[in-house]
Amino acid sequence: MTNIYLNRWFSVSYHYMNMIRDNPDGGQFKFYGTHPDTNHLSLQACDYSEQEPVLHGTEYVDYAVDFCRRHEIDIFIPRLKMLEIAKEAERFDAIGTKVMVCRDIPLLESMLDKDKFYETLEGTGVVPIPEYDVVETAQQFKDAYEALVRNGHRVCFKPTNSEGGLGFRIIDNHMNALDNLYGWVSLSIPFDQAYNTLSAVEKFPKLMVMELLEEDEFSIDCLSDSNGKLIVAVPRRKSTGRIYVLDEVPELNEIAERIAEQCKIPYVFNIQVKYNKGVPKLLEINPRMSGGLFITCLTGVNMPYLAVKTILGQPFERPKPVWGIRASYLELPIVMKDRS
Repeated sequence: MTNIYLNRWFSVSYHYMNMIRDNPDGGQFKFYGTHPDTNHLSLQACDYSEQEPVLHGTEYVDYAVDFCRRHEIDIFIPRLKMLEIAKEAERFDAIGTKVMVCRDIPLLESMLDKDKFYETLEGTGVVPIPEYDVVETAQQFKDAYEALVRNGHRVCFKPTNSEGGLGFRIIDNHMNALDNLYGWVSLSIPFDQAYNTLSAVEKFPKLMVMELLEEDEFSIDCLSDSNGKLIVAVPRRKSTGRIYVLDEVPELNEIAERIAEQCKIPYVFNIQVKYNKGVPKLLEINPRMSGGLFITCLTGVNMPYLAVKTILGQPFERPKPVWGIRASYLELPIVMKDRS
């Protein structure tokens, strides 16, 4: 029996735990989870869970080490506090827990701060980077916006250290305020409204002001070995609504190969790119399993399980994705386990 611990994960980790559990080799796994919300869906796939305290820095690492020690955890797959955990990974080594995290601290820091990662890759030829500027005052925001418009771009902005789409906005000066009020909540905002809001403070948390990438968006889910050598990459194109298309795209596989060669990110990671004028440009790289990985795995590549085999040093044949898949997803009703 192998004990696996996932801390404060997204709800989709429910799928990942079950994908590891339902493996083709008959391997036996017991799953442990923690979350401040004891009703969180991620805990419903766990064999054991407990309420996670709200802690920061070394205190959080102390908690995670103690949890792993108490439950004899073999593999720890962190989401929350990845950087702090990576910095003290040897503490987990000392108790026999393997941590599925990137241990290259400068690289991990840069991936968690989007502007730093752009700086890391600029000029390397690994992947095209969108035109952007980093701002923290309203005047800088205005100057960056006007420069991008002069260069012929539509403009968007987002925080440098957000997760997913948090804080992402598109500048649209032609939107109708009344229509917007009566319609669906929009990601669009007029420049003047954004500028006036940002002008209310002397300095705000850093924003990246960028060219808006207006064509197809892809997530490339990648699996590497413990040294960061790429094993397989599967691009997932976002289509209309909840539809995703899983096709082989050699151009994107080459980008994944170059990023893996340059960065050597271990285990599972996700590259997000979006096309503009026919050029795929980098949005971000997430050094963890992505929220949509369970859709990518419909190609027959069980990345969560293969990542577990990788960290355990167990050999396997290089997987061959099945292409030409259109996929979507539905809500799954489940009866909640009693966690009281």
